[in-house]
Amino acid sequence: MTTVLIADDQPMQRFGFRMLLESQDDMTVVAEAANGSEAVRHVAQHSPDVALMDIRMPGLDGIEATRRILAAGARTRILIVTTFDLDAYAYEGLRAGASGFLVKDAQPEELLSGVRAVAAGDAVVAPTLTRRLLDAYVHHLPRTPGAPPAPDARLAALTSRETEILTAIGKGWSNTEISEHFHLAESTVKTHVGRILSKTGARDRVQAVILAYDTQLVSPA
Repeated sequence: MTTVLIADDQPMQRFGFRMLLESQDDMTVVAEAANGSEAVRHVAQHSPDVALMDIRMPGLDGIEATRRILAAGARTRILIVTTFDLDAYAYEGLRAGASGFLVKDAQPEELLSGVRAVAAGDAVVAPTLTRRLLDAYVHHLPRTPGAPPAPDARLAALTSRETEILTAIGKGWSNTEISEHFHLAESTVKTHVGRILSKTGARDRVQAVILAYDTQLVSPA
């Protein structure tokens, strides 16, 4: 059973999420929060598998709540849900450690599959949206025009093939696309991705994309 916390300042939005989630045999809502402070407290109390986290809430917002939850060592994985697909604050939430990003007008099955994916340790940002999001995010990185990327210790343990695959992940490629491009079995690609996450300390695929941008393996289109 996947346990879920809903953090949103709109009661009707929380109600809709609860009705949808609890219509599933494998999900249950253990708590609701109207702001970030309540979300932090409920995570500490209930330790849910997944927290659906709105960004714009009164008092403590969803980004700072995400930081505090993960800094406390909680096992809860954060799935950001927001009104706009390119919310100006969304990339900050991902960098704070969130495991996924969805918009509130997503189809019900998208939200349900997103919760299940995040609970299983995967990321839920679609490749095309990942690229758009990171294109916005990358402009906030400090960069010196024309300067070569500095060596990054997080990449030191990667093999050349793993570096190539991390670059492909940063470009928003799916495992299938990586498999076809490098002529590898999808199971081999999944193994490489797992090793990349382990070696770099990235929590999931979204964090791997951010790493690819941070280390300038990938530049915005």
